[in-house]
Amino acid sequence: MTTWVALFVLALGGMLLVGNDSGMIAGVDETTFGYGVFLLALLIYLGGGLLGRYGGGAATVARDAVTWLALGLGLVTIYAYKDELTPIAARVVGELLPGTAMTVETSTGGLTEVKLRKRLNGHFTANVEINGEPVSMIVDTGASSIVLRPEDAQAAGIDVEEMTFRVPVLTANGRTMAARVWLDDVSVGPLDRTRVEALIAQPGALSQSLLGMSFLSRLRSYEFSGDYLTLRG
Repeated sequence: MTTWVALFVLALGGMLLVGNDSGMIAGVDETTFGYGVFLLALLIYLGGGLLGRYGGGAATVARDAVTWLALGLGLVTIYAYKDELTPIAARVVGELLPGTAMTVETSTGGLTEVKLRKRLNGHFTANVEINGEPVSMIVDTGASSIVLRPEDAQAAGIDVEEMTFRVPVLTANGRTMAARVWLDDVSVGPLDRTRVEALIAQPGALSQSLLGMSFLSRLRSYEFSGDYLTLRG
């Protein structure tokens, strides 16, 4: 039991260190906090199990102490290189979950970049937030506007019941009619735009919502390169 408690303390401390940018945690500097977390986890583990488990086995105690020391040094190393490791972690997530903002970095000139990985079907998909609600969308530079399925629009808080579909659009399923709306907020990772024009397709017209030029044209630039799409804000 004490092993799991100690591991939880170590993991929680590691997450707080990696996710913190202020330099201070709970009123102390990050370095002191990191050492404190490691020592607390070590004391919980050794103190809780020393008498009941080891029965005077000094060699076993020493071995486990070395193991925990290595874990502590690993935690400190991860923190020391967190800026370098963050893009790597984001890239791994992007490979495992296509559509996730894979790399977020500040490029020359202070621009924020988001990279998306091409899916096996050849499309670039993005996990977009529409009015704060997640929507999986196909990036389509041939679409002049964002085009949402009615169910995605409803999830984003848009009332589609009384809509009039008057705008002609051409989809993979042929020509259909859509309704024009304005979205309060659209974001892909840290790239956020407000009051974005969009169309709501008729039911059954789309298998997946489209991230079109009404959003893409408001970015600084976008670039296709091999299996990656880079969006720059």
